[in-house]
Amino acid sequence: MKPKKAVSRASLIAVAALVEVFSIMILLNNFVDKAGWLEMIMRTISVLIILSIVKNSRHLSSDMMWILLVAIFPIPGTLLFMFLGADLFSSKEFREIRKESVRAETFATQDEAVIEEAKAAYPGIAGQFNYLWYEKYPICRNQGYRYFGSGEEGFPEMLAEMKKAEKYIFLEYFIIEKGEMWDTMLEILKEKAAKGLEVRVMYDDMGSINTMPVKYTKELEAMGIRAVSFNRLSPIVNIIMNHRDHRKIMVIDGRIAFSGGINLADEYINKKVKYGYWKDTVVEVRGQAVDAMLRLFLTNWNALRHEDEDYAVFYGPHDEPIGQGFVCAYGESPLSPERVAQNVYLNIINEAQHYVYIMTPYLIIDSDMTNALILAARRGVDVKIVTPGIPDKKIVYGVTRSYYNALVAGGVHVLEYTPGFDHAKVMVADDLVCTVGTINFDYRSLYLHFENGTYLCGGDEVLHVRDDVLRAIAASREVPLSETKMFGLKEFGWSVIRLFAPLM
Repeated sequence: MKPKKAVSRASLIAVAALVEVFSIMILLNNFVDKAGWLEMIMRTISVLIILSIVKNSRHLSSDMMWILLVAIFPIPGTLLFMFLGADLFSSKEFREIRKESVRAETFATQDEAVIEEAKAAYPGIAGQFNYLWYEKYPICRNQGYRYFGSGEEGFPEMLAEMKKAEKYIFLEYFIIEKGEMWDTMLEILKEKAAKGLEVRVMYDDMGSINTMPVKYTKELEAMGIRAVSFNRLSPIVNIIMNHRDHRKIMVIDGRIAFSGGINLADEYINKKVKYGYWKDTVVEVRGQAVDAMLRLFLTNWNALRHEDEDYAVFYGPHDEPIGQGFVCAYGESPLSPERVAQNVYLNIINEAQHYVYIMTPYLIIDSDMTNALILAARRGVDVKIVTPGIPDKKIVYGVTRSYYNALVAGGVHVLEYTPGFDHAKVMVADDLVCTVGTINFDYRSLYLHFENGTYLCGGDEVLHVRDDVLRAIAASREVPLSETKMFGLKEFGWSVIRLFAPLM
């Protein structure tokens, strides 16, 4: 399928969705014109919605868009909220994910001796360990954690481990695109499937809408590769379409797993140049920590395919030598009321004593995150955030830059990566902890998407992550306070656009 056809599919879905919204609005307005009592009901509903949002919101700044829309435009605002914000509608797919998530937790176990050992070794961050296990993500001894500071550095290691597979290879990625990267991987997957290994591929339908044919899952199945297109797009407008699978997970035989920022397309390994040099990451995890990444994959897979009664049959031998520090692989789900990824980030920021360094492609954050970063800077922590020097999305880049002023004025150092696009999602603090994964500093990753990360505490690999971030900082330009100021219509315009940040 040519890209032009894929774009046509996206365009048709978008047009159908707009037609649906406007049709309902016109229909509703006609009713209102003929029945004044209906307008009174709608206005009453809008007041009740606002009160409900204020009462139940745990992150009010992220819900401000809905409060203002409903208050200023009671009828269309209420309608949009019911379709896009209230989560009143649920797909069978998401109902199954909720059920499977509960079942998946039964396969998560924590060695109490390990978590007590971790808390004794690092008492200053014992709360983070407690929180992660509270969310059913076990703390494990480090049996192998490697960080690669670019896609082209990590990709050969991924290929080498795929070739060693003896039982299965599971892939879950936001974007897959035909090219040197995917074609090379696909040959290995076909070869392994032909030898009888269990090979599964899951990709997000929206993420790959411009890169893969509509029926690509059938092409993969014909090759012996079992495949799922996650949350297929529909012209029916509701929050369901807004929840995407942004995870990047590869699990091989239960013994090793890969994650990080890279998708499976050539720009992620700089074989195709789109926005200057593409700065990204790959992490490799071995040992018991692999189990949590496996559970994340199996949760979404079994919600769609209902195949695996016992997750434990996929666990690998965990006889790798014990290294330095502790590892925890964790996930984020928009179907859970708990914001795990944001809380992990906030805990790192709030616990930092000396520095916090961050790399993120997007910086669209709520008041909780903004205040935490500024507070850390004001108590003497060196807070540095690296964002792209060359943007991939102009409007999102503009919104990102609109957050600079408050942060820089509050003492946070914001830098733009001069060589190109910084797609890495990394936080490292105090030569002690780091987290690397798929989670951007934006509303989509922190509130709307399925995500995953790997948290590492202690050991030399934290220093490796730190050094890579320092190299990115050295290649970046710090944004001065004078450059962050906006006035007049420009300031007003970006303030309005920022209201819609939760949908960007």
